[in-house]
Amino acid sequence: MKNKQKIANGETTLGIELGSTRIKAVLVDKNFKTIATGSYGWENRLENGIWTYNLLDLITGLQTAYSELKREVERNYGMTIRKIGSIGISAMMHGYMAFDQTGELLVPFRTWRNATTSVAADELTDTFQYNIPERWSIAHLYQAVLDEERHLPRVDYITTLSGFIHWLLTGKKVIGIGDASGMFPIDESTQNYNKSMVKQFDELIAPKGYSWKLKDILPDVYLSGERAGELTDIGAKILDRSENLQPGIPFCPPEGDAGTGMVATNSVRKRTGNVSVGTSVFAMMVLEKELSKVYPEIDLVTTPNGIPVAMVHANNCSSDIDAWIGLFREFYEAMGQKVETNELFTVMFNQALKADPDGGGLLSYGYYSGENITGLEEGRPLFVRSPESNFNLANFMRTHLFTAFGALKIGMDILMKEENVSVDSILGHGGLFITPIVGQKIVAAAMNTPISVMETAGEGGAWGMAVLASYMTNKDHDESLEDFLDQKVFSEVEVQEIHPDRFDVEGFETFIERYKEGLVIERSAVENLVENWRG
Repeated sequence: MKNKQKIANGETTLGIELGSTRIKAVLVDKNFKTIATGSYGWENRLENGIWTYNLLDLITGLQTAYSELKREVERNYGMTIRKIGSIGISAMMHGYMAFDQTGELLVPFRTWRNATTSVAADELTDTFQYNIPERWSIAHLYQAVLDEERHLPRVDYITTLSGFIHWLLTGKKVIGIGDASGMFPIDESTQNYNKSMVKQFDELIAPKGYSWKLKDILPDVYLSGERAGELTDIGAKILDRSENLQPGIPFCPPEGDAGTGMVATNSVRKRTGNVSVGTSVFAMMVLEKELSKVYPEIDLVTTPNGIPVAMVHANNCSSDIDAWIGLFREFYEAMGQKVETNELFTVMFNQALKADPDGGGLLSYGYYSGENITGLEEGRPLFVRSPESNFNLANFMRTHLFTAFGALKIGMDILMKEENVSVDSILGHGGLFITPIVGQKIVAAAMNTPISVMETAGEGGAWGMAVLASYMTNKDHDESLEDFLDQKVFSEVEVQEIHPDRFDVEGFETFIERYKEGLVIERSAVENLVENWRG
């Protein structure tokens, strides 16, 4: 009855996150307890050499996730959602969405997964003396300039996926500072785009004669807690096809999945960190001081409240594991058996705990796409062994779990061993941590540091986005995001911590040397196994 009253009064917050494989909507109450959820599965596609998502799927997925949530409320509470206290939109960071003055998308959405901007990224890194990864929006824009793409004279606005959905629903061309920091470098002192670098970019492309300047086509930057628009009449009709949802609902700034991951794990305070595991994997360390130099393996982004963060982002993580688990499912079903997905993952993951510390001399690369940390523009999933390898199921699973964090390990070693970055805690979240213990032990071995998982770890980025939306409307005067999370959201949340096992750490160190030496095999596969090699 209490929830029913809260829903009727609009004492709720809605978080929506467009992830790499799922669009999820979460409705929470003022105590951050989930009232209802909805989701929609989708996949990126490789079209004409570009990883992209279809815009129709995007809108369909947004509407389906909300409508599933709405039906769950109707089923459980016998009422329709008409009011919501606040809404927040999150999505995969980086990438490139370019629009003209009429709002037409000029080229297919280019996602973070594309590794086609190496020339632009290198030139910008050299110009700015600041690492510009291939995924960043500015790298995509400058690569288009270098390639003299025909759409550039028509560009009126570029944004990320979260910024686009926010614009669609509110009419506001804005972005949260965390997501903005994956578009273009942020100046910590002004908490906005770096003015000197904006000027350098404009000077760099001036000979092209475009009518636009960079600052005019980027979204405005907002900090967590600020009001960033409200649901318009058109936005309400787009989100809720039944047209029951009323316009006027306030929106917080749209954020990237890295920002919502930090919020969902209470990792926005200095000396905290988190590891987010999904189709890609990234680790975020909130910095006390600047790094000593520029590293191509390390992104510099910010928390949703503008604090500098060192980010190690690997493009590939769970996709190949999911594919192998699917193969084992096929075998199981061919034997006339049926198995629940969670049970299958649990059984297979737990095999890894029985393996040799280094995975028995096996090697794999789950590279579905290129990997900037290891310098590959394309990927080819591979599994490799020698006749002397100890080839069994336990080592097979341990190897695939190890390799999921191989590229991440290379970047994290720079932070931990070369820059001596100190963290008090690292929180893990994402699907890999749903199976107890296994994922934590693997990541603890890779980082050689304790890894904790909260009971909220399975809630994910949509829940984290709902928390950000709640912060906007429910914070006390001048209450920081850090204090809001510590005192109101996570004060009673249980945390399970696992320390690294010496044998696991030594085993991972042996594996990572094999991983580095074997990259020549992966490069050869990229060069020789072309897209249509089956023919």
